[in-house]
Amino acid sequence: MSTGLLIFGAIVLIGAIAVIVVSLRRNAQGEQEDPLQARLAEFIQRGDVTSLEEIELSQPFSERVVIPLLNRLGEISARFTPQKAIQDTARKMELAGNPWPIDPATFLAIRVILGVVFCGLMIWLFAGSASWSTSDKFMFIGGGTVGGFWLPQIMLTSRVTRRQKEVRKAMPDALDLLTICVEAGLGFDAAMSKVSEKWENELSLAFARAIREIQLGKVRRDALRDMSDRLGIAEMTSFVAAIIQSEQLGVSMAKILRIQSDQMRVKRRQRAEEEAHKAPVKMIIPMALLIFPTIMIIILTPAALQIMTSL
Repeated sequence: MSTGLLIFGAIVLIGAIAVIVVSLRRNAQGEQEDPLQARLAEFIQRGDVTSLEEIELSQPFSERVVIPLLNRLGEISARFTPQKAIQDTARKMELAGNPWPIDPATFLAIRVILGVVFCGLMIWLFAGSASWSTSDKFMFIGGGTVGGFWLPQIMLTSRVTRRQKEVRKAMPDALDLLTICVEAGLGFDAAMSKVSEKWENELSLAFARAIREIQLGKVRRDALRDMSDRLGIAEMTSFVAAIIQSEQLGVSMAKILRIQSDQMRVKRRQRAEEEAHKAPVKMIIPMALLIFPTIMIIILTPAALQIMTSL
């Protein structure tokens, strides 16, 4: 294999590692803390006398080199990316809870880079091989390019689905706790704070963010609407609409919360029944591919051996 291909493969491998490192850096709170400020506070707390250069060099390589490089690529790609694509990506990342410390333009740049990386890997693996036909090589190269381009989008969509499923699962219990707190005499904001302190899941994080926005001066109905938009599920939209309507009409908040809690439990039971009805259909594929062939082999092998012996 030529030296040029080895150099190209090394560059492709380094790029793939950089993309994976950035992809795996998840910010659970959805807000990225400045690593330099955190490191500086750590040194101040310990009382170590050091220079700013030493503090910067003490950060991980990904924070010093990889993330700034990708952010720069995102700034460059934002000039050539349609605004509609950036807005759609930003909406998707918001629904996923902003799992990575990157902006939408950088995410789109990573998709392009990953497509080029996979394309380069496929060329490196199959271009110099004489055992593969030209059509097969083009098929693998094209498949690798498309797969690398769509892999981050698939990961993002999976995170959105998982987050919404977790919120739907936690809503009935959270509404029960809200109802108990409101009936005990707490205000709605204080009840939401209790829910955010009680659990550590996506719903509690959404409640905590809404409470912080209200404390910073945002109107409660606007903060609740923004929370439902960030989650993007029909159950939360219905819950927020009922809370806002009860606030405007002066209806008892505890009664509204109890009704909403009962409805959420009914919907959760209906979803469980729906998943149970889907189970037999989903079992057909493993049964047809794994269980039925095994049973046929066990049943027919003795008969086949007897026929071979008699012939």
